[in-house]
Amino acid sequence: MDHMTLKIGDLIIPLYSICIFAGILSASAIISIEAKKYKLPKNFVANLIFYAVIFGILGARIYYVIFNLDFYLVYPFEMYKVWHGGLAIHGGMIAGLLTLIFNCKKHNIKILKMLDISLPGVILAQAIGRWGNFFNGEAHGGIVTRQFLEKLHLPEFIINGMHIKGNYYHPTFLYESFFCVIGLFVMLMLRNFKKTKTGNTAALYFIWYGTLRFFIESFRTDSLMLGSLKAAQLVSILMVIAGITMYIITYKKNPLYKTDGAIKLENKKAD
Repeated sequence: MDHMTLKIGDLIIPLYSICIFAGILSASAIISIEAKKYKLPKNFVANLIFYAVIFGILGARIYYVIFNLDFYLVYPFEMYKVWHGGLAIHGGMIAGLLTLIFNCKKHNIKILKMLDISLPGVILAQAIGRWGNFFNGEAHGGIVTRQFLEKLHLPEFIINGMHIKGNYYHPTFLYESFFCVIGLFVMLMLRNFKKTKTGNTAALYFIWYGTLRFFIESFRTDSLMLGSLKAAQLVSILMVIAGITMYIITYKKNPLYKTDGAIKLENKKAD
């Protein structure tokens, strides 16, 4: 299923791009709804989402290009063609996190609270965006049999889509997408738990996604490498460590999620 597209008249839109866009819209909706509960200025939220998306995509692309520099030095005009695939989630996460921290500090908004608000939307965007890899025929696992895929009770279109260049492959995009959705519900349930502290939801995201991605990466055959090590697994280990540390510290020191005075703003008319 190589680079499937949607044709509207003379307009050709890669399904990869549609999945990414759908993920962004879904995340934006969740973040906007949650931010409204804490009376954050609409302009601040809109600007944060806008810049996080722009720099997130840029960071994801730069991260991927750096790890495949030999190819892009030979084909430099391929660097901007993101619809061909090649967005590394970890690069997007780093750029998005830096954007959030910068904007929160600029407007004197609690960073951990904003992360609690934002990361459920982010993990949903990741769940949706992974389907773009399916339509591009990329980011799959090793070779399996058709019988293996049938035993998973997958829809026929997924089984057929995992038949690439004569072989069937592990649908790692589906594994990750499924557990990202589960992670979303776990994060939302944790946030409704009466003893949850500010920063706990964000910590759970790092623990959940770091653990998930570590195991998913063991199936992948196209991993970005640091020497003989898979870069994503190293980053995932750091995410889990950071998440556990964050959870312990925030649970001991921070106020309850629902009673910490919402979000402090230096300027209620923040842009």
